[in-house]
Amino acid sequence: MSQYQQTGTGRGTPLAAAPAAPAGQGQDRAPHERPRDPDTKIGTPMDDTAASTDRIERRVVIDAPRERVWRALANAETFGEWFGANLKGQRFAAGERARGQLTFKGYEHVWFDIVVERIEPQNLLSYRWHPYAVDPAVNYDGEEPTLVTFTLSDASGAGTLLTVVESGFDRVPPHRRLEAFRMNTRGWEAQLASIARYASAA
Repeated sequence: MSQYQQTGTGRGTPLAAAPAAPAGQGQDRAPHERPRDPDTKIGTPMDDTAASTDRIERRVVIDAPRERVWRALANAETFGEWFGANLKGQRFAAGERARGQLTFKGYEHVWFDIVVERIEPQNLLSYRWHPYAVDPAVNYDGEEPTLVTFTLSDASGAGTLLTVVESGFDRVPPHRRLEAFRMNTRGWEAQLASIARYASAA
């Protein structure tokens, strides 16, 4: 496998494989406080994707303080615990690569493989990867990666609003663009539910 350049790309992972029960130009602004809709159930992912085919946006209100949610995101090993990847010994640092095998049954041959782009403590974490890169016979390194951006903001009460945006799907090769978009759309919903359970139980 070739080494990535400093602005290199990360290989993605099959988000949709996340257990059902357990982000192009990205979102580049500082997170702002966004009050929770009183009708929104805590821990239930919300869809903000609308009609875009270039970006997926999901958000969830987590019944946990921002510091706890940030720890679940920014520490590579704990990230792997809720995401479903073996990231023991890995770390998230701007400009660095992190990788580890998935732990989902049937997907152990797939690697979670990213290059971290930005870290703003307790506010933002972003990385690049190749979405739904699950075929071991394909070298995805020549493709332009998508950008995944997590932002945290205060919700009403003691909760935290976590938003994930994955953008850049319009630059994924046409022959696999729709499948990658569809699988990651489903996958982010499952992954936000997973981190909500993880952080609220910590």
